[in-house]
Amino acid sequence: MKKKVLLSTLLLLALGLSWYLFVKPYDYTVRFEAKTFPGAINQALKLWDQTLEPIEQIQQNESLYQLKQKLKFGDSLYVYDWKIKPLTDSTSKVRINIQDVNHSLMNKIKVPFSDTDFEKRSRKTVLDFMENLNDHIDAFKVKIDGKAEIPSKYVAYIPIKSSQFKKAGGMMKNTTYIEQTLMQNGVQLDGPPMVEVIEWNRSVDSLEYNFCYPIIKSDSLPMNTDLKYKSILPKNALKATYNGNYITSDRAWYKLMDYASKKNIELEPTPVEAFYNNPNFGGNELNWKAEIYMPIKEDLSE
Repeated sequence: MKKKVLLSTLLLLALGLSWYLFVKPYDYTVRFEAKTFPGAINQALKLWDQTLEPIEQIQQNESLYQLKQKLKFGDSLYVYDWKIKPLTDSTSKVRINIQDVNHSLMNKIKVPFSDTDFEKRSRKTVLDFMENLNDHIDAFKVKIDGKAEIPSKYVAYIPIKSSQFKKAGGMMKNTTYIEQTLMQNGVQLDGPPMVEVIEWNRSVDSLEYNFCYPIIKSDSLPMNTDLKYKSILPKNALKATYNGNYITSDRAWYKLMDYASKKNIELEPTPVEAFYNNPNFGGNELNWKAEIYMPIKEDLSE
């Protein structure tokens, strides 16, 4: 009997060791908690990745909570498998499973017995990101205001396609043209500039959106220009107030999506933004204000 127990124990140990050395897909794990929501971590990680000259663009699966990153250090290819888990409305847990593809077996042998260069490099890389993330989340604020209605406006607009990161760049590129065209033709403004997102592809962070200036509709609008005209119709939505640089106003989109998920509210991922400050005037960016609306999906069965 004792012999059978001993053989079973040895077999389990052998199987466990074989799994650890030859099957386990990572060599080391780093964990930390962040004082922000998953969408902010997701976008900060992608921006930070671009500063590191990665092997390839960071990969995201169907959920924004999981990303895979590949980085080259000397003769080693490191794979960072990031998993983000929301804890509360303002905190998240992050776990990073790390593998050195070229030296995985040796790392697994050494890691339990010493603090290897691989472990030190892994911790340093994650700490570098944590510092970057903390700087990022200190630079903006998002407050959920609750249910509201997208304001009805008649707008002059220019349609734009860009990456999510370059949304503000598309606005800046067209601001002077739109303002001068409207001013030279005596068009009266009717509110702050707006962005109306037509399509948001979250898997590749791409956008199609209209950069809009609300105007008073008249019979003498300039027609032989690049400007187009339309009405933004009122619609039920969740609203947030964003303070910070408008480059990262999309962080409010993720906050609204998280809030809606917890409240079992189904949203359409086509946000509308209204910007109340002119970035050309500078000042403390935390005083810049934008109102962000995420439409609530209509129940067509009613």
